Amino acid sequence: MTATPPAPFTLPAPVGAVLARLPAYPGSLLLVTAINLALAKQLPDDVKALLHGKRISIRVRDARLGFDFTWNGQRFAPSQPYAEADLTISANAQDFLLLAQRRQDPDTLFFNRRLVMEGDTELGLVVKNALDALELPVLDPSHWSPRAVLQRKAPHLARQLPALPSLSTLFGNRP
Repeated sequence: MTATPPAPFTLPAPVGAVLARLPAYPGSLLLVTAINLALAKQLPDDVKALLHGKRISIRVRDARLGFDFTWNGQRFAPSQPYAEADLTISANAQDFLLLAQRRQDPDTLFFNRRLVMEGDTELGLVVKNALDALELPVLDPSHWSPRAVLQRKAPHLARQLPALPSLSTLFGNRP
């Protein structure tokens, strides 16, 4: 964690009320697509084996959104909302964003009761430790610029592009 995280922020209740009306499945599909692109290939085989068939729910409390998915042996797949998941992780939107940007430590959020894990404790610890071990800065804008994505996916094409400004150059490095 490089910078001091911002003060806790909760989405206003009317925003959460509007977001709660969104259908669950499309959101879960978008989330697992992002997870599969960014993280799935980096997970160790033992973690994949433990995740197989497990029902996982991510709950964004202030947005009143839920994302439900499972690991099918090859990738994460969205599912309909679970009555009872094997692991439910809940926090406010800002806290999930800070975690993804690696600007906040999950243990700090957990001990401050801003991050809650319910269900299979062993599964929760394995997921947390696997995410901690990943080197990918998931929401670092420079990592997802068109040039950076091309360099990872098609390095020969990226070398042929003219020099383009990075997102951090265009928008500035914001904490």
